[in-house]
Amino acid sequence: MMSELMHDTNLSNSQQSSTPLWLKVLLVTGLMSTIAGTLTGVMTYMNLGFSELFFSQWLSSFLFAATTAMPAGFVFMTLFTKLIKYLTPNLKAVMQNLIVGVLMAVTMEALLAFITTTNNLGLSNSAFFTTWFDAFIVALPIGLVIMLVVSNTVKPRIERILTS
Repeated sequence: MMSELMHDTNLSNSQQSSTPLWLKVLLVTGLMSTIAGTLTGVMTYMNLGFSELFFSQWLSSFLFAATTAMPAGFVFMTLFTKLIKYLTPNLKAVMQNLIVGVLMAVTMEALLAFITTTNNLGLSNSAFFTTWFDAFIVALPIGLVIMLVVSNTVKPRIERILTS
């Protein structure tokens, strides 16, 4: 009887300490939305400047990014993390996270710049590549700072929450 009571107590403690799935989804979605919203805003500004079309084009780019780039970001983050851990098993976790952060910043900036420029200009525009490149280059330092901070401070905490 005493062992059953202890088992039930341990079970209820473990159930209480785990993070609910809806909170995990909300946390990751909120973080990704903040990052994608900031970067698509910078890129929309680089594509169009600040005009009466800015907010509608930014919102359109953000929603497009939210449905395409954000899910891809989850996949890339998982792949890059596993790849870097496999290729550099003796490297400290901080250094592995820095490498993952740089890879994520470059990859996601390129993808977000493509999405935003496609949304704002269309693929058939003759200035597409130069406009994409300008948006990519201007937003890259912002993306690098965000990804490096996220990969070294937020990512380890999120991973702990997601595994709980």
